[in-house]
Amino acid sequence: MRLRSWLGVLLVVLLALSAAAPTLAAPEPGTMVWGVHVTLVSRWLDPGETEALITPFMVLYALHDALVKPMPGNISTPSLAESWSMSKDGLSYDFILRKNAKFHNGDPVTADDVKFTFERYKGASARLLKEKVKEVQVVAPSRVRFVLKEAWPDFIAFYGTSATGASWIVPKKYIEKVGEEGYKKAPVGAGPFKFVSFQPGIELVLDAFPDYWRKAPQVKRIVMRSIPDESTRAAAVKTGQVDIAYLFGGVIAEELRRQYYLSYSTTNKVWDGRFVKLEVKSTNPDWKVRSRGLLAASSEEPPSYFI
Repeated sequence: MRLRSWLGVLLVVLLALSAAAPTLAAPEPGTMVWGVHVTLVSRWLDPGETEALITPFMVLYALHDALVKPMPGNISTPSLAESWSMSKDGLSYDFILRKNAKFHNGDPVTADDVKFTFERYKGASARLLKEKVKEVQVVAPSRVRFVLKEAWPDFIAFYGTSATGASWIVPKKYIEKVGEEGYKKAPVGAGPFKFVSFQPGIELVLDAFPDYWRKAPQVKRIVMRSIPDESTRAAAVKTGQVDIAYLFGGVIAEELRRQYYLSYSTTNKVWDGRFVKLEVKSTNPDWKVRSRGLLAASSEEPPSYFI
């Protein structure tokens, strides 16, 4: 896995402006705006093209869901699958799907979707996975079995973590109906937020999916806004244009810390990634929340509004 470390202090800033700070372009009530440190690209909307980087997972955790994925406390947490098991000989893995899991178009998540997703996958480590997996069997509508060519103890480490995007499930019937190009323009997932619009390199808009199997998100809309320039991103924090901003270092990070009385600490977590956690208050009256912000260059822990 090629996960990148970042130089300097890594910060997630959950906006904590003082009463004197300007709020000329504050987000609408119920909307959370992210100042993203990278240029958003269309391939991140499709798990089938997931790269060997952690960055696309900020989109995947919102728009899509996986059979098994990293969550706080467990790097391979059952998600769309309520449970999974390995055969005694290590040659097969069975996944039992949640009966209340559904895609944004209302279709249930089924074993056919899991099989289709795996066969369609062409992202990071796709060749390795397909060399190791003999076949994917649809045992029942809510049960799927991965049969290996030989015992491979690392199967879940590749299939059920951020090493690949292979376990992030896409809807078979919908893709067959609209085609690959149609799916890129209007992706449907099974995550806590559904697709609204996308302007490549500029902005991704997602709305809460009220039927998400875990629970309906508290946040009603997420706007991911590309602001690659660090100074511009910091200015967006100061003026209230964004609620969360990623990746500050050096002088700018220290300035934000002093101005908004933020405290942070770094700890080594999953993949040796560096976490920065902030306890701050939001001045957005629609929220009135006290939250823990998270960011790591190799974070496996999604923000709390995803879970």
